[in-house]
Amino acid sequence: MSSVIIFTDGASKGNPGPASIGASLVVDEKEVAWISESIGQATNNIAEYTALLEGLRKAQELGYQEVLVKADSELMVKQLNGEYRVKNPDIKVIFLKVQELIKEFDKISFTHVRREFNQRADQLANLAL
Repeated sequence: MSSVIIFTDGASKGNPGPASIGASLVVDEKEVAWISESIGQATNNIAEYTALLEGLRKAQELGYQEVLVKADSELMVKQLNGEYRVKNPDIKVIFLKVQELIKEFDKISFTHVRREFNQRADQLANLAL
């Protein structure tokens, strides 16, 4: 099966506050699946990680083995790439779930993108807010 690009974004009104997630799974420039969900009260960083976790779960469910994650959360991307440590205990819980899921893929990478290149995920997150 071909590889998939996952665009992820989390949103929070207030920090913490009502929060939501968005993820768009793209293959050959076509969206093959998307996620837009409210997650209750959370910080923006928790929403970012939750969007990633759910995007990875969807990719696994659809059978993709090669994944490129694109997110506008520089903190999350740097933590996933081992450049920053995860200090927040609430984020660490989700981070460890993501680490377990990463092992299920043959190839995975995380790239930081500017907001304007993550508009679909942002739209999906805000849709659920």
